[in-house]
Amino acid sequence: MKQIVGGSLRDDGAGLRTNFESDRSAAEFALLYRTDGLTGGHVIQLGPGNDTAARAALQAYPGGLQIGGGIGPGNAPEWLEAGASHVIVTSHLFEGPAFRLDRLQELSALIGKTRLVVDLSCRRIPGGGWAVATNRWQTITGYHLSPRHLDEVARHCEELLIHAADVEGQCQGIDEDLVRFLGEWGGCPITYAGGARSLEDLRLVETLSGGRVDLTIGSALDLFGGSGVSYAECVAWNRGER
Repeated sequence: MKQIVGGSLRDDGAGLRTNFESDRSAAEFALLYRTDGLTGGHVIQLGPGNDTAARAALQAYPGGLQIGGGIGPGNAPEWLEAGASHVIVTSHLFEGPAFRLDRLQELSALIGKTRLVVDLSCRRIPGGGWAVATNRWQTITGYHLSPRHLDEVARHCEELLIHAADVEGQCQGIDEDLVRFLGEWGGCPITYAGGARSLEDLRLVETLSGGRVDLTIGSALDLFGGSGVSYAECVAWNRGER
């Protein structure tokens, strides 16, 4: 398991920055989440050669984890059968910088919208706002985050996953403007990731979004080598012990 700095992952490995690498397997983390009753965790395959580890994690916690990385119509049903609660899709929905609504509709019809999460991870663009970034967050598409586009996607999926790629893995604070924007839209369940550094960020996201956006914490978590927030604190928060 690796914790990477967002936007540094490339096919040739050049420039890759990692915050933490664990000797514990993905299945061990899955068992921990299962023990603590945490659902909706993400198993993301950051390149080839991860099938065995991903399958082991899903088998350790069937129905409790979502899987992403190279997902499309050809393998989505297979990953659901392997134990994933949902599949997460991004790059398949784009042809170069262009969004392919027909591909989203096809995948949604194939597996059902209730098993589908769409990752619209994004980067800030000149002039304001955010555009979806694909190809390991290196390619900026022409698909901007807007209420119209979010409405378009939400009709065909259960949830949106949105990484703020510019701050992902840096533990320097969330993109408050993005969280506020997502909360104002609030058309379906949303999970935001990027920049979280303390338990206060859980409170901040809840406030900025009006309780309509969930937060993932990665690099700052002691479980992943961080020091900003403990796993036990997050479990307690998730149980409503605030």
